[in-house]
Amino acid sequence: MSLSIFWTVLYYAWVASEVIIAVATRTRDSARDRGTMILLWVVLVCSLTAGITFGEIYGSNLPGGAHWLKPTSLIVLIVGLALRWTAVLTLGKSFSSNVAILSTQTVMKTGLYDWVRHPSYTGLLLVILAAGLHTRNWISFLIIIVPCSAALLYRIHVEEIALREHFGAEYIEYSRETKRLIPGVY
Repeated sequence: MSLSIFWTVLYYAWVASEVIIAVATRTRDSARDRGTMILLWVVLVCSLTAGITFGEIYGSNLPGGAHWLKPTSLIVLIVGLALRWTAVLTLGKSFSSNVAILSTQTVMKTGLYDWVRHPSYTGLLLVILAAGLHTRNWISFLIIIVPCSAALLYRIHVEEIALREHFGAEYIEYSRETKRLIPGVY
């Protein structure tokens, strides 16, 4: 299987998994979500479609074609998928595609959650980064990265408010000890 076909298969496996996650884990409680699930979906679909299409129409605009970005983007995609899927499976029934907290839920502090508070979003950002790199076009990269990152950061902000309101001091302490997305950095 060629690198390009493998990339395409994994990318569409991610798209399918996001649809499954959105349908299978959505809760009826949407009061805390503030519309971030819909916003995130709209931004992801529009930015990825526009960025990838722009890259296909105009091709690589990086020095020498930057062919090394194709395998690099595949590695970033694989790492992002592994993080995203592991984080979702780790939370199990506590994971929801919209911002909602179950009454039986506790603050997860083990596994990936020992390193960052939102490993599923770290994985999602890596998938988005991989898609931007794969275009090998700096304009496409910006079309993909900027809006998707902004929408995801807003969603994290809304989710953190809900978590602090629900878990109080326990989540505040966890926030002091554990970074949001990048261990030891942010």
